[in-house]
Amino acid sequence: MKITRISALALSLAAAPVMASDLDLSLTSDSVKGQVNFFGTQDELQVGAGYTYHEGGRHIANVDFHAQGRTALGNLPTTAGIGLRGLGWDDDHLDGGAVGVGGFATVNVPDVPGLSFGGSLHYAPSILSFGDSDEMTSVELRASYRVIRNAEVFAGYRYLNTELDFAGSPDVNLDEGIVAGMKIFF
Repeated sequence: MKITRISALALSLAAAPVMASDLDLSLTSDSVKGQVNFFGTQDELQVGAGYTYHEGGRHIANVDFHAQGRTALGNLPTTAGIGLRGLGWDDDHLDGGAVGVGGFATVNVPDVPGLSFGGSLHYAPSILSFGDSDEMTSVELRASYRVIRNAEVFAGYRYLNTELDFAGSPDVNLDEGIVAGMKIFF
């Protein structure tokens, strides 16, 4: 029975790139993150999953679910989404998580083909937090340039913060810093 579960898990992980729309890999000076999104920008839904390893043994996982669509910001073509980001983290003696409400937007610059600017913001109040987390804020800003049809490079800033559920405890920056990476489209 155990071998069947392991075989099924291995097969599903091997098939994940076939079902994915894009794979996003990024680094800060203290962390590495991988994110898989399962649908393209033309679809009405976006579902994704990610994992971040932060120096010192902190593990952060996220699952995203957004309604998305194409719109325009001024005369700039934009893809925007509104939805939820579930975050869970584990550090030596502490762990927690939250379900953040928010969204994302990516603005393309037609005068410079391949150039885009994007960002996401998700906030979870204490009612949507669990474990040692009391509130959580996730922000990411980036500038991207598509170097070939199916790959782009990007640079930006990532901030993931939680308040701890203990009286008088300081906030904890779970992941923060200048980020650089690449995105591969399937």
